[in-house]
Amino acid sequence: MVRISELARAAGVGVSTVRFYERRGLVVPTARTHGGYRHYDQEALRRLKFIRRAQRLGFTLTELEQLLDADEFGDVITEKVTEIEERIRDLDRVRLALLEVAENGVREQCPIIAALNEN
Repeated sequence: MVRISELARAAGVGVSTVRFYERRGLVVPTARTHGGYRHYDQEALRRLKFIRRAQRLGFTLTELEQLLDADEFGDVITEKVTEIEERIRDLDRVRLALLEVAENGVREQCPIIAALNEN
């Protein structure tokens, strides 16, 4: 069991972030001392690290709340896969445009702008 400050440090977030996630129900203290200090277990640390990594990958807190709710799991996954596939297509177009610029130099119309304007 660790206090909130130790949990925050181990997860690489601020104490206010842990409190915010707690208010949203994403992280729950395992116990409280008589003095009111929150204590957390390893599951809370694992969950905090999961949340931070998922956010870096583009998940919103709302999506994470839905992911962690078994009733909404399938819909969130389907929507996120579609979003990721769109981002991959966009990134691939930009990658190809950058390779073209690297090989041929910039032309009249910037190929990066052209790639981003494609649907």
